[in-house]
Amino acid sequence: MTVARITSDKVATPHQMIIIILAFVVAFCGPLGVYFDTARSIVTIWNTSDTFAHGYIIFPISAWLIWRRRQFLAQMSPTPFSPAIALLVVCGFTWLLADLGGVQVVKQYAMVAMIPSTLLLMLGWKMTFSMAFPLLFLMLSVPFGEIFIDPLIHFTADFTFAAIEMTGIPIVRNGTHFELPTGSWAVVEACSGVRYLIASLTLGSLYAYLNYRSGMKQVLFILFSIVVPIIANGVRAFMIVMIGHFSGMTLAVGVDHIIYGWVFFGIVIFLMFWVGSFWRDDVEEHAPLQSNAIAAVTSPVSTKNVSTFAVVAVISMGCWPIYSSYVHHAVLNPTIPQLESFRGNWKEVAPFNTWKPSFNPANAELTRYFESTGKNVGIHILFYRNQRPGMSLITSSNKLVNDKEVFWQKIGASSRKESIANNALSVRETMLLSASGPMLVWQWYWLDGQVTASDYVGKILQAKEKLLMQGDDGAAILVFAPYTTHPDEARHAMRRFVADNGAALEATLLENKKQ
Repeated sequence: MTVARITSDKVATPHQMIIIILAFVVAFCGPLGVYFDTARSIVTIWNTSDTFAHGYIIFPISAWLIWRRRQFLAQMSPTPFSPAIALLVVCGFTWLLADLGGVQVVKQYAMVAMIPSTLLLMLGWKMTFSMAFPLLFLMLSVPFGEIFIDPLIHFTADFTFAAIEMTGIPIVRNGTHFELPTGSWAVVEACSGVRYLIASLTLGSLYAYLNYRSGMKQVLFILFSIVVPIIANGVRAFMIVMIGHFSGMTLAVGVDHIIYGWVFFGIVIFLMFWVGSFWRDDVEEHAPLQSNAIAAVTSPVSTKNVSTFAVVAVISMGCWPIYSSYVHHAVLNPTIPQLESFRGNWKEVAPFNTWKPSFNPANAELTRYFESTGKNVGIHILFYRNQRPGMSLITSSNKLVNDKEVFWQKIGASSRKESIANNALSVRETMLLSASGPMLVWQWYWLDGQVTASDYVGKILQAKEKLLMQGDDGAAILVFAPYTTHPDEARHAMRRFVADNGAALEATLLENKKQ
C-alpha cells in the first residue's frame, strides 16, 4: 500500500511555534524537574543494569520520530484539551500511592505518562494523537521486566529438559538444576532471557512502526517480537548444554557461554526482521496521514490561554510530591521495634541449620528454632519501620536464597492455602535443598494488622496504611522445617507450630504497631 504525500502551503506561524515549543518544554522539563528523584532512579538503573541500558536511546529515538513528522505537525493548530487535566491528576495520584507503597516502577511509569498527558492538555488530541507512537515509545525507557524472570526461568528449564530428553541423553532434573553424565547445569537469572525479550520488544516495536501502516500488522509483529525471543532462549539454552556436553565441558561453560548467547540472539533478530520484511508497506519516509486527519489551521490560540494551561499542568504535577513529603514526615516513628517478647509454646533448641534469608536490613529481626515430638521448626521474623529504598519489606531484592549462594538451592515455589485452627492462611511455599537435606519454607507478610502472601496486596495495604497516617510498619514471617522423604512431613509440623504460636506472634506484632 502506498500513501501519497499531501502537500500544503499552510505552515505553523511563529505564534503557533511558540505555543508548540512551550508545550514540549513543560511536558518534558515539568515531570523531570518535579519528580527529579524518580527520574534519577530510572537513570541509576540504566547505569547499573545491562538489561536496561537501552533506556538511554529511548528519548533520542522518540525525539527523532517526532522530528520526522514535523512537516505534518506544522499543518495543525494547537488546541488545548482541558479534560486532559484529569489524566494528569490520575498520573499524580498514582505516583503518590506508588510512593507511599514503595513501588518504584509504578512511580516511574506515572512520571513518564505525564509527558504525553501534558502535551494532550496543551496541544490537543489531534496533534498528540499524531505523535502517539513516539510518545508511547517513551514508556520503554522505564526499567521493567524483572517480574518475568521467574516464569522465564521455568519455561527455559522446561524447554531445555524436554529437548534433552528427546535426544536420549540421560538427564536428572531437580527444579531448575540438571544433571547430565558430563556435568551439572542450572537455569539461573542470567539464563532467563529477559534481556533478549526486552531488547526484542524495543526493536520490534520500532520496526513495526517504521515499516507497517496497518495497525493489525503492527500489533502482530510486536507480538511476534515477544514470542520469538522466549522460544529462541529455550533453543539457546539447549544448544549451550549440548555444546558443553559434547565438548566434555570445555566449551560454552565460561565467558563464551555469554558470547554464544548474544551471537545467537543477533542472528534471531536478523531473521525476525527478514521475515517481517515480506509484509513491509511501501511508505514515503515523511508521508503524513490521510488528508481528513489534518486539522485546518484555525485562528491563533491565545498565548495567555496556553500559559494558563502550562501553570495548571505544573501545579497538577507538583502537588503530589509535596503531600507525599508531608505524609512521610508525619508518620515517621523513631521507636525501635522489640521482638524478644515473642515466646513460642514449643521447646526452644539450638539451630538445626545455617540457612538465613537474603532480605534488606530490618529494624528488628528474630530467628528461633523449636522442637516438639521429634519435629524441628524454625521461625524468622523481620520487622520493618520507616521504610525506604534498601530497607523495605516487599521488594524484588528480598530473596530466600541469594543468587550467589552455593550451599542452598531453590528447587520450587508455589502459592498455598492452609487451614490452621479453623483460620485460612495463604502462604508462599518454597522448597530449598542443601547438602544436609531438603527444607520447606512458608512465607507471608503482616501489614496493617492483616496477613497476605501477595506482594501486590501487601503494597496496597502499605500504601493505604501511610495514606491514612497510620505508619508503615510491616513484617515478613518465615516458618521453615526440614524433612526427609516428603514435604508433608514439614507441612504437618509447621501447621502445628503456627496453630500453637500464632496468637503470641500476632500479639507481639500488634504491640510493636502501637508503639
